[in-house]
Amino acid sequence: MRWIICSLLGICSLQGSDAIAGTDHTPGQGFEVLSYDLALTPDIENASVAGHEVIRLRTTEDGVRRFVFTGNALDITQATLDGAPLAPGIESGSLIFRLPKALRRGLTATLDLTYQGHPARGLVRSETGLYTSYFACDWMICLQDQFGDKARFALALRVPKGMKTLSVGRLVSIQSGPDGSEVHIWRSPRPYSAYLYGFAVGRFNRIDTQAGVSRLTYLSDSVDASILARRFAPTPDQVHFLSRKLDLSLPVPTYSQLLVEGSEAQEAATFSVLGIDVLPADPGAPADDWAIVHELTHQWFGNLITCATLQDFWLNEGLTVFMTAAWKEHRYGRDAYEAEIAVARTRWEKASAKGLDRPLAWGGRYPSLGARRAIQYSKGAVFMDHLRSLLGERAFWKGLRDYTRKNAGGTVTSIDLENAMEAASGRDLHATFKEWVFSEPDSKLSAAQ
Repeated sequence: MRWIICSLLGICSLQGSDAIAGTDHTPGQGFEVLSYDLALTPDIENASVAGHEVIRLRTTEDGVRRFVFTGNALDITQATLDGAPLAPGIESGSLIFRLPKALRRGLTATLDLTYQGHPARGLVRSETGLYTSYFACDWMICLQDQFGDKARFALALRVPKGMKTLSVGRLVSIQSGPDGSEVHIWRSPRPYSAYLYGFAVGRFNRIDTQAGVSRLTYLSDSVDASILARRFAPTPDQVHFLSRKLDLSLPVPTYSQLLVEGSEAQEAATFSVLGIDVLPADPGAPADDWAIVHELTHQWFGNLITCATLQDFWLNEGLTVFMTAAWKEHRYGRDAYEAEIAVARTRWEKASAKGLDRPLAWGGRYPSLGARRAIQYSKGAVFMDHLRSLLGERAFWKGLRDYTRKNAGGTVTSIDLENAMEAASGRDLHATFKEWVFSEPDSKLSAAQ
């Protein structure tokens, strides 16, 4: 209550209060993670995990009194910081480690954790095993929504002998474990945001093929190899299309696609999980051809180039929805492109009619996931189509290529895209970006039509 009053009045001193750097309940406040090194034993039968995790981090502010991570349902049985014991606790839905003394900026430290439990989200049973879906910080300790905090990731998965695994990056080695188990060790090729971490365990059928310099791997424990080959047949062409349009090759040496039951559609750092229900049964049906290329596009927009905060999430999703439409134009013709943009425009219009239109770069709270998607996914795609019409083909695609190459491996805000488009076109786009991206909308529906 004291903190609420202080915030409203703006007159409380920070000294001696609980408002010093790193003492609120915001995950990631006052520090950045350098690496996550995780040894995990998933229990396939019970959909639970037991883990030992080492987190290397560095303080980014003076006076850090606690480390705050995304809260979850795991039971932490042991925690130390540089060998000294810590007592974890959950406050306001966040996982908090109170420090014995304040830390100054620039210090590196090692947080060592042992835990077990049943993740509330993010762990799904498959035909013969388990796979993860988005909520990485429910099955490990990490920062779920701190997109700008990219860290190295290493995972040692202990699984029954004979099981196959999939995770971020490259399978470095397989070692013998206790009780007839095996330990599969995976390492990421570069730092990634934590929401992109994931793994899968199962008795997978597998197909390997090539797209340029990258290997493509198709996996499933629910269909045989012939169905895998047919369902993922468009992938090599999509890799070539995206690489050419963005002037940047697929940014991972191996890209895997895991086919599961249901309607899953989720990207991870170097792989995607796709439900068979979201893939087109008829390869010639453009309306149904979106999931493979959408998740593939995230290897560029979202994974390689990541929005700094959730406020600019449209740079991950709006650009990806737009590139899905661009693929359809390439594969099926202009009418398929227009149809995809029309779907996005309709979703945005419905949200706007309910008074839910927002700037693309908006930091407020949406009333629902559907409302967020109507803006950051659909309106974002419509805006990219608007820019394409405004700037013309040559300047638009040059701007998008320059944006991609310049920011590869980093984090971005909407200003980065504006700067790239202005440089490519030689035009001042401040008013356009202000209208669509930064300002509260009046009535932009007419501008989109």
